[in-house]
Amino acid sequence: MATLLFRLANVTEEEAWEVRRLLDEHGFDTYETHAGFWRLGVDAIWLRDASQLERARDVLERYQAGRQARVQQEHAERVTQGDAPTLWRRLRQHPVKMLLVALAVLAILALTLAPFLGLIERIGSD
Repeated sequence: MATLLFRLANVTEEEAWEVRRLLDEHGFDTYETHAGFWRLGVDAIWLRDASQLERARDVLERYQAGRQARVQQEHAERVTQGDAPTLWRRLRQHPVKMLLVALAVLAILALTLAPFLGLIERIGSD
């Protein structure tokens, strides 16, 4: 029976590619599923042979520990060089996108609070 091995939701394409390659290099019999158009399924890599599960998880844990250390090191280097992404840097790089996000947040707040503000006005006029 197939066993869920690795969820691909919120995983970069680079990491997904590395995991696929790693599993293939170690000879694991896997297949992939996609969530589909309505996102009702699961984006994941499945292991066909459950007897390989422990070994596959060990391989993935070592990979993820190494990847975590590498990404943290890269981030620390970017921080020391002053290249780490910040809110202000993103605002300067994508002003239109940030403006649209701010307008969307304000619109959602206005729609959410509008009924309550109307209620307060009615209470104050009574």
